[in-house]
Order: sequence, then structure tokens, then C-alpha cells
Amino acid sequence: MNPSRPSALPEPDSPSGGFSAAGGFVRVRGAREHNLKNVDVDLPRDALVVFTGVSGSGKSSLAFGTLYAEAQRRYLESVSPYARRLFHQLGEPEVDAVEGLPPAVALGQGRGSPSARSSVGSVTTLSNLLRMLYSRAGDYPPGQGIIYAEGFSPNTPEGACPTCHGLGRVYEVTERSLVPDDSLTIRERAVAAWPTAWGGQNQRDILVTLGHDVDRPWRELPQETRDWILFTDEQPVVPVYAGLTPRETRRALKEGREPSYLGTFTSARRHVLHTFAHSESAAMRRRVAAFMLSQECPTCHGKRLRPEALSVTFAGRDIMELSALPLSELAGVLRPYAQGTAQGRAEREAAHPEQALALRRLAAELLARLTRLLELGLGYLSPERGTPTLSPGELQRLRLATQLSSHLFGVVYVLDEPSAGLHPADTEALLSALEGLKRAGNSLFVVEHDLDVVRQADWLVDVGPAAGERGGEILYSGPPAGLAAVAESQTGRYLFAAAAAGERAPRVPGGWLRLEGVTRHNLRELEVAFPLGVLTTVTGVSGSGKSTLVSQVLAQALAAHLGAELPAEEEGEGSEAEALRPPEARPATGRLGGDLEGLRRLVQVDQKPIGRTPRSNLATYTGLFAPVRRLFAATPLARERGYGAGRFSFNVKGGRCEHCQGEGFLMVELLFLPSVYAPCPVCHGTRYNAQTLEVTYRGRTVADVLGLTVDEAAAFFAQEAPVARPLAVLREVGLGYLRLGQPATELSGGEAQRIKLATELQRTARGHTVYLLDEPTTGLHPADVERLLTQLGTLVEAGHTVIAVEHDLRVMAASDWVIDLGPGAGEAGGRVVAAGPPAEVAGAPESRTAPYLARFLAGEP
Repeated sequence: MNPSRPSALPEPDSPSGGFSAAGGFVRVRGAREHNLKNVDVDLPRDALVVFTGVSGSGKSSLAFGTLYAEAQRRYLESVSPYARRLFHQLGEPEVDAVEGLPPAVALGQGRGSPSARSSVGSVTTLSNLLRMLYSRAGDYPPGQGIIYAEGFSPNTPEGACPTCHGLGRVYEVTERSLVPDDSLTIRERAVAAWPTAWGGQNQRDILVTLGHDVDRPWRELPQETRDWILFTDEQPVVPVYAGLTPRETRRALKEGREPSYLGTFTSARRHVLHTFAHSESAAMRRRVAAFMLSQECPTCHGKRLRPEALSVTFAGRDIMELSALPLSELAGVLRPYAQGTAQGRAEREAAHPEQALALRRLAAELLARLTRLLELGLGYLSPERGTPTLSPGELQRLRLATQLSSHLFGVVYVLDEPSAGLHPADTEALLSALEGLKRAGNSLFVVEHDLDVVRQADWLVDVGPAAGERGGEILYSGPPAGLAAVAESQTGRYLFAAAAAGERAPRVPGGWLRLEGVTRHNLRELEVAFPLGVLTTVTGVSGSGKSTLVSQVLAQALAAHLGAELPAEEEGEGSEAEALRPPEARPATGRLGGDLEGLRRLVQVDQKPIGRTPRSNLATYTGLFAPVRRLFAATPLARERGYGAGRFSFNVKGGRCEHCQGEGFLMVELLFLPSVYAPCPVCHGTRYNAQTLEVTYRGRTVADVLGLTVDEAAAFFAQEAPVARPLAVLREVGLGYLRLGQPATELSGGEAQRIKLATELQRTARGHTVYLLDEPTTGLHPADVERLLTQLGTLVEAGHTVIAVEHDLRVMAASDWVIDLGPGAGEAGGRVVAAGPPAEVAGAPESRTAPYLARFLAGEP
């Protein structure tokens, strides 16, 4: 009997649990993608099918890697080869057969467009409709001709303000910004805007050749000389004599000696502006941004559009003013026009009947789309809100709302944890939206851990029993009630058992951190206190201000107090755009007070990737690969050949395979098909050259070790403490299924965050540390949440402080202190509505979290 088809798997046509698959079944045979073990499974169409199982069990491999990938492959076979090139194509899945599969739409949890010009309005097509509304039904000044829709977009040549090119701000450099200390000489780096390393030295050597005095204080140089050095567009190419004094350089020039090289001069302004506009390095862009001054564009006053477009109004507002409104307020503005009850309707219809008709139709379409967004709890967002500032959960709900408005029929929607980042109150709105898609004649295949969503399923597919190699089997496929009979299922233990977290007296705080006068986004003069030495959960509905308070305000205030530097994000808050804001325009962060004396360190653990290339992996990020390489270097053969630890790195020359430069594979471009990644024909995917692979440690090569899972490596290196300790911590946070050499690009946001947490847990504590976590349970099965809570408890017992932004009721119940923000989202939020131990918050009358927490503490499902 096939082990992937246990007796718990009902026949697809059986009436088990009273469910009837009137739409038929999707039949999967022999699925082997990733860790799936040749599984067969039948899934009903026109139903809500939820895939469950512990993290890493193979749920996504089945839903996305097999079903969606196969649906996309079939669709792309039907389109022209030219059109095929425009799609991001998934690889062909490892599966024998998939029958009865309709067209599929995937709604994943991508972080959003890296472009700061991407917005809520562009993702939902609201911006397109608003531009059409202003073009066809806006109030134009007398005598002005019609402006077409693209003329209302700051991202087009027709619409962008000619002064700021659609950015809303203009940037400039001054002598003061480029030379902050004019008492320094050029040799002493008076021109601070030039690079700090060789690039800056090169410019100074060029100035010596050009005859400028680099040892005279900047303020004493002639103004004409200073202006030329800082602002000229000339780029003279001159001989450079590296390492010579000015006198020796003059002599070398006079004698016509061979120079070290020819150098090209670049003024400080040219360097700054060119780097900011063209550098691919976010760090370089942030560095030069510090030397630029920004101010509101004098032409468009920050609105980014041409004056002609801004002169057209609707409901008394120009298009940028209307786009800045929260979606809930925008719906209120449009409703009278959609319903035909707006003031002046009769006059408009009499004077311009065609304009009145366009107005009503466009307003009705906008209102319909806005209604979908409001139903999903997104009314606090505005159309102009940039997508880089949105959470993955918010972005997925925007995409879901767009699909709800598309009126597709007979489609399979494949969703990746749509409840991620959602408060329990918002999950109810999500379930209502999913029900709407199902009623419209569509199928829903959802990968999910949230038990509230799991309970609403028509059909459950439980994958397991464990993660990685110990998973990949179908434990159960059928109506939810039947899972109770499957003893191996970890999901069943939580789905049918009482939810009570057990009685535990909250820990007593060892002091308090206090923030006062916090004003940022929807937080207005907020005062809040965080207990020290305990586990605190900050919760509230989506958009209430949790991440703003913890991940931005508190993090920045603590970093400033401790003299630490937070890693800046590439987009959104902390980006170069943020750095360019004038001081008066930057959001206030509030005043930090309280018991600060004993704090020594801040650790912010977020969901950003641990690396952006396949060269970064779990082993290199956690640091455990360094002692592994030393073990190989200590073997007799390695010592005999003189191999150091560096020989066993795939990132440097020496031990790596030079044919693939340590990548292990080569990408083969196929013009009309997905690019194929083939194992390197020289090293066969091992990443190392043959000589390096002749060295073994206890019978395994270094490539073999990178292929081990964390669980396997823990057993293999059990006697090697420097390697065993980080491996043990990785297992404790539920990552035993990952391979040591798993590329960072294959990791989810939740996995990346847990790797960061494990990296911190293995370090020796250096004084009282404050840990700030951003929804650490994202992507975690309830069983894994319990393991995570054990680790957070270990940190607290060691005398540290843990503050987590979180919606998971299990985490709230296990916390010592809960801070609930709200009561609503956006302008309706931003206040502390309850703060105290979980049992106390559960009884707070104004809290939207309270009823859900109360039911959980009482053991109710």
C-alpha cells in the first residue's frame, strides 16, 4: 500500500461528513515536488479546501509548487510564445498527473513592489479609475482643454511636474552640506561627500596633480577654487602619482615620468547626484543622501503633478487631495455621485449629459471596489499609500479585493496564509470575502495555520506528520470532522482540543520603559509604558498603529539611547527618501524615559530576508559554517595539503568550483520557456572542486554537510559544541527541517525571522537586552508556536525583555502583559484601549481584542 495514502483518506465520492463535491474533484497523482513523497490526493472543486500541517511539512509544495505551477504551465501553453516571455514562469512540477484542474490565480504574500511609486491605488486599479473620473467628469477652469487620464499621473511625462519630475520635492547640494567642517584640509577629508576609501583618495591625488593645495584649511582656499572642486561639471583626466607628496608630484610631472594611472576628476556634487540616481547599493544611496538638502517643490507644492492637472477639481478637491483621503472617507465622498443624489446633479445633466453619465458610472465602479476593500478592513489606507510600507497581509488582502471585483467564474484561487497579519476581528471579514468568491462559482485552495480559518473549511488536507524529510505525506483528506480520528496529525490536537492556555501567574516587571508625546502616522501624543524583564504582546486590529509604535518609534528611541544603529530599510521608512525629508517634516518619535540605566542592548528581529542571493544561506548567516570549515581544515589530509578553513568556503577562490563560481548550478535561458537551472557539469551541484571534495570529516565532504538538514546535522555534530549549540537552537525554534545550505532566497519571511532569532539565542548574553519582534508566529503551526513561546520564555527567564507585535491568541495568553491599540484602524486607532495582564485585558469593554482573548482563556474554540 502506498504509505502516502493511509486508511484515513476517504474515497473522493464518499459522502463523508455530509459534504458533497457537486463540482467534481481535482485529482493529483504521484506528486514529488520538494519533500512530497509521491502523494496521491483528490480535492473537491467549488469548495474551500484548506491545506494544514506543521511548518515545512509540504503544504506549499502541494498547493503552490504542484497545483498552481501546473495550472500556470497549462495556461501558458495556450498563449503565444511572445506573450509567454512577459510572465514570471514557475518550473514544471514533479507530478505524474493532475486531472480536472481549472485555471488558477495565485494570491501570495510578496512584500510588494520595490518601487516607491507603486501604491494602494495602482495595485487595486483605483488610481486608474480616479484619473478617468477627473479626465471625463472633473470641473475644469474656464477655457482649459480636456486632459486625458495619463495627464493626471505623476509617473508619466504628460502628468509629472516639470520641476521635480513627479517626486514632489527638489534636491540640491550646498557648500555647507558637502563640507560640514571647513577647518579641515582636503587631505583631512574636508569634502566629506566624496567616498571614504580609495575613491576619495583618488580625487585628492587628482587635485594634487591639478596644482591645488590639499594641506590648506578649506576656508582659506579662494572661493573660485572651492566652487570648482564642489560644483564643476568638467571631468579632466590627469596623470596620478600615488603615494607621492605634492612636491614629488610636481617634480614627476615636470620630468614627464610614467604615472601610476590616469585619473578622472569628479566634483562632489556630480558624485552625490550620480550615486543617488544610479547606484544599485541602498547603502551608497543612503550615504550620499545625507549630503543632499530637500525642500517642497515650488511648482507643485509637493503634489507631483503639472499645474494644469491640479487645476481640475472634483467635489472641491484636486486629484492628489482626493487620493490622500482614507478609503473609508473616499467612499463617503463618492457615494452621492454613485447614487445620483449629489448636489447640482440636475444642472450637470442638463448642461453636459454625457459628462453626467460618465460621472455616475465611474463613481459607481469606484464605490463598488472601495466597498470590497472596506469589507476586508482596509478602510484606513489611502490610495496614495506606497506598497513598500504595507505588510504582506495587507498586500494580499488588496489583491483579494481586486479579485472580488473581477467577477471571475470557475477559477481556482490559491492563497498563502491569507490570515497572516490579521487580528481575529479582521479574520471574520476575510472569511466572508472567501465565501463570496466560492459563491461566485470558484474553488479556493488555501494554505493556512489559523484555526479559525481551518474550522471554516469544507475540506481539509493535512500534510505531515512532521517537517522536511519526515513530512511530505497526506495524513488526511476530507471534511474537517474526520481529522479527529487521525492520531498522527498535529493539527488535530489543536483543532479539537480545548484552547485554554493554562493558569500561570504573570511575571513581575523589573522596571518600566515609558514613551511620551508619540506622534507618528495615526499615533497622536500617545503615552505608553512597557514593562521590563517580561514578555509583552502589542496587539490591535490591522492598521491600529502597532508596528508604528514598536518597530519604528520604540526601536528608534531605544537605538538612540543606546547609541546603536538600526539597519535602514531599502524602501519606505528609513529609506533614502525618508532621509531626504527636511527635519521639520520628519515624524516625531516621542520622548523615552523610565528605568533605562540597566539596558545594554537592542535586538530587532523582523521578517526581512537574511540575504538576497543564493550564496547566503542558513549555515553562513548563523555563523555555524565557520566552525564546520575549521573541522575540515583540521583533518589530516587538509593539514598535509596546507588547506586552511577558507579552502572550504564556496564564496572565494581556492576550494570552490570555478566553472560555476561556487553557485552549484548554471542558469540556461530558454527563449519562450522558464529558465532552467541545471547542475554544474563540472562539480555536479556540489559547489566545490574535486581536490576540496577529497577531504572528508567522518566520511562526509563539506558538500555533504551542506546537504544535511538541521536535524541530521545535529546528530552528526553532536560532540562538536561550537556546531551543536547553534543547531540545537535552530531545532528549538522549529527549523529542524531546513538544509544547512538552503539558499536565503528560498526562505519565507517567518523562517528568516526565526533564523535571526535563533542566531541571537545562541549568543552569550551581554547585559539586559530588549528584543523587539514583528509577528514572530507568521507561518507557524500551533505546535511550532508553542516551541517558539518556550524560547521567548527562556530569554525572559535570563533577565531580558521581549516585546512582540502579535495577533496570535496563544501568544497573547502566554504573555505577562498585553497592550491593545485601537479601538479601530487608521484615524480611528492609535490609542491604548487596554493594558495589563491577559486576564485583565480580556475584560476591557472598549477592546476589540478582548472578546476573542476571553474565549481563548476560557477554552472555547
